[in-house]
Amino acid sequence: MQQEELVFVGTCDFAGLVRGKGFPAAELDHRLRQGVGNTGSNIMISAFGTILSSPFGTVGDVVLMPDPTAGVQIPFDEGAAEHFYLADQQMLDGSPWCCCPRDFLRRALTALEAEAGLTVKAAFEQEFVYTGVEDRLGASYALDSFRRQGVFGESLIGALRAGGLTPDSFLPEYGPRQFEVTIKPTMGLRAADEAVIMREMIRSVAHRLGHKAILAPMIEPEGIGNGTHIHLSLWDRDRTPASHDASAPYGISARMAPFVAGILHHLPALTAITTPSVASFYRLQPNRWAPVWALLARQDRGAALRVAPVFPGAPDRAAAQFNVEFRVADAAASPYLALGALIHAGLDGIRKGMTLPPEQPEFWSMSEEARDAAGIAVLPRTLDAALDQLEATEAAQDWFGPVMLAAYLEFKRSEIAALADLEPSDICDRYAAIY
Repeated sequence: MQQEELVFVGTCDFAGLVRGKGFPAAELDHRLRQGVGNTGSNIMISAFGTILSSPFGTVGDVVLMPDPTAGVQIPFDEGAAEHFYLADQQMLDGSPWCCCPRDFLRRALTALEAEAGLTVKAAFEQEFVYTGVEDRLGASYALDSFRRQGVFGESLIGALRAGGLTPDSFLPEYGPRQFEVTIKPTMGLRAADEAVIMREMIRSVAHRLGHKAILAPMIEPEGIGNGTHIHLSLWDRDRTPASHDASAPYGISARMAPFVAGILHHLPALTAITTPSVASFYRLQPNRWAPVWALLARQDRGAALRVAPVFPGAPDRAAAQFNVEFRVADAAASPYLALGALIHAGLDGIRKGMTLPPEQPEFWSMSEEARDAAGIAVLPRTLDAALDQLEATEAAQDWFGPVMLAAYLEFKRSEIAALADLEPSDICDRYAAIY
């Protein structure tokens, strides 16, 4: 049977899933100029594949415009190649559509550079469960787990590199059948593009080996969660690092301090964007190795914002290596929305001259009353509460714009309503089947 190569163009939407359309590869040049037609209500397709609610109705057109710099073409030994482009969503006149997740991040980056002369370098770490290996006691971080995954890790690293990413690590993680892959940091919009490509390659390689990768935040309500950790640092326009001052509190420079303070201040509201599923909040519970407080701390994996260590061996590169890790995210979030929200919040901190709180080296032995007195906020325990925090955040109106914010709140509240009658275990099953 004669076959013809297809190309897919899509965007990582409100549900954190890549959706779009395919076309014959022979039309690629034409599509790179004119894009692919789409409709506004498609951004409201829920994680479950249906439009539960939409403010856009059936009227209007938007354009999926492929970005030539965000194309992926990866051949595999068997089956069709992975050939897709990540896209902006535009109006018919070529202007950005108000609900485009990629433009949400671009606007944040543009404002940060215009107002502070800074840009962001970032990298995403992704945890997931791989069904192609059996669960064994004692397998956490073990060489045995690394060995038994077969060629999955090697195939994944090869696919990432072929897709234009620079792999950093692949490891067995703490949970049953759980692994993590990381990539090297990169600048600006490309960091989120690479996070999307990384997720799709995890799924693609697992599928081609006859198995499944599950990136869902929780597989079972009382189990171990899959997080997405976002490392970020600030850089000058001339690409010199601007984040580190070894003599300053937390080692954070005076230029980065208000940026981090802004993220910390808005963190309860940010959870509605960075951990945006009902099951996400089963992970954000005490004693889960996941953050439950808006805490900034040095080298503490229980903190929401962790000041990452500067490793020995390259003291001349300490400033370039320094970064802060945001640990309150998962794969239900669009990387464009997650990273964009962090930048918007950080820029709000710069605008308002926010300051970092004093370090709390004894945080884990403090009473809850003492933590409250220190101004360390408790993170929301449900998606519904997080959405209320986001809606009440005046600055978020500027980050999103009124149409996008209203649409996002409607989108997520309809997701909550769709799951309202299910038990937590059934909710986890629903998300695990999708993510």
